[in-house]
Amino acid sequence: MSTHANNVTAESTVDTMAKLNVLGDECARTILIATSDGPQTAKELTEIADCSSATVYRRINNLLESELLAECIRFEENGTHTTAYEATVDHVQVKIGENGIDVSTVAGE
Repeated sequence: MSTHANNVTAESTVDTMAKLNVLGDECARTILIATSDGPQTAKELTEIADCSSATVYRRINNLLESELLAECIRFEENGTHTTAYEATVDHVQVKIGENGIDVSTVAGE
């Protein structure tokens, strides 16, 4: 099985609070954890997260918009392919200081 991620290296324009808000949701965190070991389809994530498919799709969209998740194509051994999702970060760091809250991420290897 191989993948092709649509990761684009660019400066993030995502609002700090958007990242914190999406990380505050248990289903979104479960998706992020599940996709940190490799790409997962929405169907697989629905089973892992034990949430409705509508909820999983909403959380996937939130994670994509927050640049914490990337869409990729997963090619199966039988020649078929499907859309899958994988985490784009290994670490999230939150700094609180006199200038407010800053969220930085470290991309996966």
